[in-house]
Amino acid sequence: MESKSEKTNVMRILDGKKIAYESHTYEPDATKTGEEIAGILNEDPDKVFKTLVTQGKSGVYYVFVVPVREELDLKKAAKAAGEKSIDMIKQKELLPLTGYVHGGCSPIGMKKQFPTFIHETAADYDKIFVSAGKVGFQIEIAPSDLIKVTGCKYSDIV
Repeated sequence: MESKSEKTNVMRILDGKKIAYESHTYEPDATKTGEEIAGILNEDPDKVFKTLVTQGKSGVYYVFVVPVREELDLKKAAKAAGEKSIDMIKQKELLPLTGYVHGGCSPIGMKKQFPTFIHETAADYDKIFVSAGKVGFQIEIAPSDLIKVTGCKYSDIV
């Protein structure tokens, strides 16, 4: 499923930083779950990650990148971020805050770079999948390169 020539902002950022990735496309459908998208891409769901945006009790926003089959553990997330507590932001806050819509949120290229954490299992793979910043677009990238571009840290967050 090689991408058409359309590039997302995420791909342009990676190109600009000379970071290798592969793009994958699927029929855009924001109602699809991450697991369904992994199936469409014919990939192990443990290698396909979703991007979740939260706000800590302090008011600081945090980004968590977790396998699509897993749920973010808010207690572990708060601990990783050094916060008393963390809550998911409301869906309507996502676009103004990050520049991304639900189902197309990428840890790369948000309007502002927030502290970002990635589930430690990402380190088990040569490549993982994350959103390319648009519904219907995914990128396959080495976790070490994702860390380079986002400054994210591995953490036990599920």
